[in-house]
Amino acid sequence: MPIYLDLHELPEGITAEHVAEMHQADLKIEHEYNCRGLTYWCDEKRQTAFCLIEAPNKQALKNLHEKAHGEVPLKIIEVEDTIVESFLGRIKDPEKAKNTKLNIINDPAFRVLMIIETSNYLNRLESNQYTLFTQKFHNNVSKTLKKFTGRIVKKDNNSYLVSFKSVTDAVLCALKIQFQFKYVTPNLDPSTRRLNIALSSGVPITNKDNIFEETITLATRMCDFIKEQLVITTEVKLLYESENMNASIDDKMIRTLKPNEEKFLNQLIDFVEQIWNKPNFNVNDFSKALGLSKSQLYRKLTNLTGLSPNSFLKEFRLHKALNLLHKQYGNISEIAFETGFNSAAYFSKCFLEKYGILPSKYIQQHIG
Repeated sequence: MPIYLDLHELPEGITAEHVAEMHQADLKIEHEYNCRGLTYWCDEKRQTAFCLIEAPNKQALKNLHEKAHGEVPLKIIEVEDTIVESFLGRIKDPEKAKNTKLNIINDPAFRVLMIIETSNYLNRLESNQYTLFTQKFHNNVSKTLKKFTGRIVKKDNNSYLVSFKSVTDAVLCALKIQFQFKYVTPNLDPSTRRLNIALSSGVPITNKDNIFEETITLATRMCDFIKEQLVITTEVKLLYESENMNASIDDKMIRTLKPNEEKFLNQLIDFVEQIWNKPNFNVNDFSKALGLSKSQLYRKLTNLTGLSPNSFLKEFRLHKALNLLHKQYGNISEIAFETGFNSAAYFSKCFLEKYGILPSKYIQQHIG
């Protein structure tokens, strides 16, 4: 049977005790709807609760809540129990407190998510290459994550997605990984071995379809496109400072994205995802679509990414082309035109400049 996670916004004055009573009410009649309540998370501060329920379908879950206590969820998403556990740490109620009839769980589902990416885009695609560098890097990262109680949700040889309950743990862990990276191997080749870390925070359900999708998307984009090595959202910065008696974040070590920069980054990537393969698309169209003058677009984009609008679009297309080559979706000419380049020769020249290898050579090596 599918497992669902649902979101409830708590009315003013509703406490963790009230939510525990509602959970008990669900459990009393769950059999009538062929459901099984697994656990829930309650956050009095943010006035939210999330229920994890096994149910035949979403409607059965809604009917159960409606009859038990009348609090129908705002949104329901289907989830995998293993994924929920890796993000949130459990898929059943914590051990009941002794001598209490009501198991009150005041345990927020709010998390700080960390994305770590090491090596350039080409090497990240070739994630089956397990070198001495990656071994040392992974050993260091594993120890550091354990020390700061980070839960690994997903990893491969070149990237991590990690969940933290504590903002302080997440920030200190990121700084430690950044510091250790310099000493993992001597004489690093900066073109292939680079490190990017991004921290974003949020709750498991928003208006997106998948668990923590909004938070993961923002952190991934920060990691992929922001020019600094370590970048965090304003929310993470403010939470860190409030947890640490207003100890301030060192701007030289950590880039904090302002809310308007976060918004611009998401608008930018959402837009570029739609138009990147149109060959005649130019900077005028770019600035017009984003409601900015050419100089405003140039200033905002270089401030975030270090790239001009033309260079940014070209790199975006090259990443898409590399993906297609890697997946063997066509020959070089087909992929060049598919990704918005006007000629295969120009595409090959740009590809060589970016990745240090001709597309033809890459195909030989990859297929070979």
